[in-house]
Amino acid sequence: MKIMVKIVIDAGHGYNTPGKRTPDGSLREWEFNSAVASLVEKELKNYENVQVLRVDDITGNTDVSLKTRTDKANAWKANVYVSIHANAAGSGWSSAEGIETFVYKTRPKEAVQLAAHVQNHLIRETGRKNRGVKAADFHVLRETKMTAILCECGFMTNIEEASLLKSDSYRKKCAEAIVQGLVEHYKLKKKAAAKPAPAKPAASNQ
Repeated sequence: MKIMVKIVIDAGHGYNTPGKRTPDGSLREWEFNSAVASLVEKELKNYENVQVLRVDDITGNTDVSLKTRTDKANAWKANVYVSIHANAAGSGWSSAEGIETFVYKTRPKEAVQLAAHVQNHLIRETGRKNRGVKAADFHVLRETKMTAILCECGFMTNIEEASLLKSDSYRKKCAEAIVQGLVEHYKLKKKAAAKPAPAKPAASNQ
């Protein structure tokens, strides 16, 4: 019997969350987070024995509280929680760059292994600086009762990376990397392609 993998996807923040934007205001973090989360969710539907739950507000109108997000994930009895973000260093433009993936400060073995898979794919897909797998006391990592990681996919405060974060191609690369990290870690299999319906025999004129 195949085991169902229940995956929570969390796009960080809401559209109007204060401060979560580029220094020039041209990109709000939610715009990147939500786009990538939606791409991840869509791609995961192509895999067998996978269920996906979004715990953010996909409209961006509400910045769903962290407690509400983790409570929903825990009640659903998820296997894994993936939170998607864009990074920042200060409030102005900065030279800080690259991608990093976080696990809880106790560095749970399963989370570290998943984070490494996702981080490796993110670096391979994007070619950005590898800031590694790091540990932190973030709410979504601390209060979840399942394997949990948080991906920081580039700095909004870096001019070059801010431009990338706005682009559809970069968002697709990040989403594909996150999915491939999950596929590798949980050994997910793609659904078989639907077979075309057999052609009807031609009607006889006799």
